[in-house]
Amino acid sequence: MHPENLEPFPQVMGILNVTPDSFSDGGYFFSMPSALNQARLMIEEGAGIIDIGGESTRPGAESVSVQEELDRVIPVVEQIRARWPILISVDTSKAEVMREAITAGADMINDVMALRAKGSLAAISASERVQVCL
Repeated sequence: MHPENLEPFPQVMGILNVTPDSFSDGGYFFSMPSALNQARLMIEEGAGIIDIGGESTRPGAESVSVQEELDRVIPVVEQIRARWPILISVDTSKAEVMREAITAGADMINDVMALRAKGSLAAISASERVQVCL
């Protein structure tokens, strides 16, 4: 599913944190099987967008490297894209993760830093189809 197929608003966005130290879900969806099961449940319950995050933004959370975030997020994006016709958002502030997520099939970038990190604006500008949530 791509943005041009987006249903009229409002849309429900299901949050899928693939981190061991998630603020909201306690790290329950860190493994691929549990992440895919949770995505399926959210879709069945009416989510129109799945937002995948690979770095915790909870207070006091340790920062992760670009490679660690890529290793957490990209396989999940690819597997969800292969299974369901749903909009996929990736929650990241790292330009390289944005680029790789878009290549893997993400339809939206959700950036809590509002594209202020170096290279972020260029990363999303390179795609004609990606949506942005700031």
